[in-house]
Amino acid sequence: MTGTLYLIPNHLGLSDGPADPLAHIIPEQVRQITSQLDYFVAENAKTARAFLKLIGNQHPLAKPLQEITISELNVNTPAQALAGLLAPLLAGRDAGLVSEAGVPAVADPGADLVRLAHQHGIKVRPLVGPSSILLAVMASGLNGQSFAFNGYLPTDAALRAKRIKELEVRSRTEKQTQLFIETPYRNAAMLEALVAQCAPSTLICVATDLSLDTESVQTWNGAQWKKQLAAGKAPDFHKKPTVFLLLGQ
Repeated sequence: MTGTLYLIPNHLGLSDGPADPLAHIIPEQVRQITSQLDYFVAENAKTARAFLKLIGNQHPLAKPLQEITISELNVNTPAQALAGLLAPLLAGRDAGLVSEAGVPAVADPGADLVRLAHQHGIKVRPLVGPSSILLAVMASGLNGQSFAFNGYLPTDAALRAKRIKELEVRSRTEKQTQLFIETPYRNAAMLEALVAQCAPSTLICVATDLSLDTESVQTWNGAQWKKQLAAGKAPDFHKKPTVFLLLGQ
């Protein structure tokens, strides 16, 4: 019998103070399941160990942390290495797939391993946890019936402007919310580009530090954002994880 591949949500960031910082983010059942596994596939082994240490503070781990196997799967992992990552499951060992933040296999390289697991008849069990994409859609006030996540936009200013225009046209035509993210230190440049390229009526949402004490979600149309920025009232989002959303009107 093959093992089960558990898709384990990670936190989006931690707030200072709570004795159990995961309590309001990761459900109890998820933490219990995680604590009983001794094989994990993760984007970054160091980050995964830090997460497991937090789990272990409240739920004793199946093995000492240094004896738990953590194999890395990230953008640099060659496709031919996936079979090796799956081998323990084919031998009957349960495993946990952990993302760097949020839920695995969504805007995450873990999707390739999940697909391969299905091809080998391995049971895949997604566990409940935070997704910055869904939290942003929920809090934005934009269309939650139809939306698309577009990952990162081009860093080149001209190409980024062209892409923003394309997404705005698509959003207006299909009445579909468009989501994307940016490297946190370029958040200000992204918002400025959105205000410059989008029509005054286009709704733009900036969702920062979702699930943290410093969480901020602001939705304005392009004209209102232009006034906000001109008045020096940009969001406090420098070097903070942020999701951007737009909806053409």
